[in-house]
Amino acid sequence: MPPTTANSERQRIAVIGLGSIGGVVAGLLAAAGRHDIVACVRRPIEQMTVELTEGIVESPISALTDPSRAQPLDWVLLCTKVQDTASSGPWLQRMCGPATRVAALQNGIGHAEGLAPFVGDATVIPTIVYYNGERLAPDRVRYRRGGEHDFAVADGADGQAFAALFEGTPLRTLLSGDFKTLSWRKLLINAVGNPVSALTLQRNTVFLRDDVAALCLALLEEAATVGRADGARLAADEAAQTMARLTAIPPDAGSSMYFDRVAGRPLEIDALTGAVVEIAERHRVPTPLLRMLLTLARAASASPAPKGS
Repeated sequence: MPPTTANSERQRIAVIGLGSIGGVVAGLLAAAGRHDIVACVRRPIEQMTVELTEGIVESPISALTDPSRAQPLDWVLLCTKVQDTASSGPWLQRMCGPATRVAALQNGIGHAEGLAPFVGDATVIPTIVYYNGERLAPDRVRYRRGGEHDFAVADGADGQAFAALFEGTPLRTLLSGDFKTLSWRKLLINAVGNPVSALTLQRNTVFLRDDVAALCLALLEEAATVGRADGARLAADEAAQTMARLTAIPPDAGSSMYFDRVAGRPLEIDALTGAVVEIAERHRVPTPLLRMLLTLARAASASPAPKGS
């Protein structure tokens, strides 16, 4: 069955990756009941529970475990870690047609280029995810609002269509005329905050330490210099602004990289800090502190966290 037309109000949407980000998206979209949602998972699931500050949202959810049974849909929301994109290839190849829109709800930058080998003629929509999600169980996630908006996308027909998907849910989308700058602002937080929390095995409370805050500020100064060289319109005090945003996140919240380290999973370090260092090399910007952080995080990614962390 081909995808419905772009003008149809009810859309058919696949969510690939039912973790901290995808679980929130799938659960809240299913609860709104405006679209037909299918979760692409390894094991069957019948319900998704999302914990909000305002209360609990529970909704039945359709699941698909075999990519060979998938068909082209209107939307694919890719919510895996960047390093898992290739393993999502069988899903993407079956679900993407010329009329399909693929929203990359992933950290990092360069999503359109990274997804090109898997999506054919489908349209890729890079997004920025601001909310903090925590996977509590295969069918349960916790949502914490990270700011005024939950997503940002480039303003235009595709971005507006993405925002329209979430009408009737608590999730809010910013349509931006300068998506590159916003992407770099999010990358600054992820490239520094994520590995620091993973290496120290602490949630966001670690950033309230004066010594850690001073180190992060120096790392952010390096990263902001790279962003400016890459064309992002970052403020002169961007590092201080980013540090303020980082410390404003609830202390008991944890970064995705922290949760991956605790669980013994590979870290998303090359898509974040690694991306900044790679772009720095291209523009010949020195980044000694970021290189050190990247080296340490790569080593940590290769070994599990101590038990009881």
